[in-house]
Amino acid sequence: MKTVTTLSLIEKGDKILLAMKKRGFGEGWWNGYGGKVAEGETIEEAMIRELEEESGLLAKEWRKRGVNYFHFEGGEVIEVNIFEVTDYIGDPVETEEMRPRWFKKSAVPYHLMWPSDGQWFPLFLEGKDFYGDFFFGDIEKKNYLNCEVRIVDGIK
Repeated sequence: MKTVTTLSLIEKGDKILLAMKKRGFGEGWWNGYGGKVAEGETIEEAMIRELEEESGLLAKEWRKRGVNYFHFEGGEVIEVNIFEVTDYIGDPVETEEMRPRWFKKSAVPYHLMWPSDGQWFPLFLEGKDFYGDFFFGDIEKKNYLNCEVRIVDGIK
């Protein structure tokens, strides 16, 4: 079974906006903003909706930068379409699901993020486009096994 999702990341100068997930899948970890693509919704529409719901920000301009596939034992796959939001309206606010915080790019809290983020996040910060395949054990335990990340010239 495959679930299609989005993830939005916003940079401002030497900082990047992350949010602490307060509930649900990924609770207790810093991440970007995103979630599942709803039926009848494009990936871009889902990205805009999720960013607004979780942060109060309205995306005006963006670029798709990566696609990661998270494979879990039992056959579950989560496809994450990663966007760099380059222009937006508003200021990030705390919501029921996410608590925002700007981090210096040199101080990204990898130890408080998904274990796989250390493999692809630096590529994002370097301005590279990428595809990644990440393998975990049981989806509930989130135990990280291994990965393959490929830098590409452009993302579809």
